[in-house]
Amino acid sequence: MSKSLLAGLLFAGLALIAGFLSLYSVDETQQALVVRLGKPVGVVSSPGLHVKMPLVDIVNYYDARLLPLEPPTEQVILGDQKRIEVETYTRYRIVDALRFYQTMRTRDQANIQLSQLVSSSLRRELGQVMLPALLSERRIAIVGNVQREVSAKASTFGIEVVDVRIRRADLPSETSQAIYDRMKSEREREAKELRAQGFEWAQQIQAKAERERTELLSNAQLQSKITHAQADAEASRKYTQAFAKDPEFFAFSRALQTYRKALADSAPTLVLSPDAPFLRYMKEGPDGNAFGRH
Repeated sequence: MSKSLLAGLLFAGLALIAGFLSLYSVDETQQALVVRLGKPVGVVSSPGLHVKMPLVDIVNYYDARLLPLEPPTEQVILGDQKRIEVETYTRYRIVDALRFYQTMRTRDQANIQLSQLVSSSLRRELGQVMLPALLSERRIAIVGNVQREVSAKASTFGIEVVDVRIRRADLPSETSQAIYDRMKSEREREAKELRAQGFEWAQQIQAKAERERTELLSNAQLQSKITHAQADAEASRKYTQAFAKDPEFFAFSRALQTYRKALADSAPTLVLSPDAPFLRYMKEGPDGNAFGRH
């Protein structure tokens, strides 16, 4: 192989390598910053194939889409000295690749810086409000203040902060447990008071019912005695009237009733004196003349 052919092949290979190293592509989701010997020379945001100086230019790619930032949960002290655990998320976009390169260089460094900005702004805003404010419509205004402050400071880094939100704001687990225990004790105390009050009401109702029952029984017994006395009086009056009309028949009737009761309740043998007045009508019988008059 001749030297001229070898030189030609070598030149062609070097040209091919140089041509390959001088080309770079930019995706539609990216923006590129061309740095020449450590000095930025231009920003390319249009997608496609572009040319650079080989071995001299370095291309740094940055995402042009919305980027997420989700820092770890942190504890914040509110204006009423209560501690809460706050979890936030942020969405931002790199709008100035040159300034971003000059201030942040990398996305990891940008995430660290933005996390610090969000944390300091959030602590400042929440340190002025009470816990109920986070559960009301004021929460929107609080988060809006945080976003505006972070966006203003992040603009100096070539970053546009699109959104800052509070994803979760809870009391610490130990505080929540203490509150739960206190609420439980309070409910148990209220339950004991209600049970004691219910027992007292039950005793009052039972005593009232017993008193009304006693009164009803007393009134019923009184009325029974009055009715019984009135009946006895009426019976005595009628007996008296009957006795006045025919004393002999009345005496005979009473004697028969006495015989019936005495003989029914006595033993098989009844021993009496022959001249006992009790046997008068058995021995003599009724006065027929007296009954005959009636």
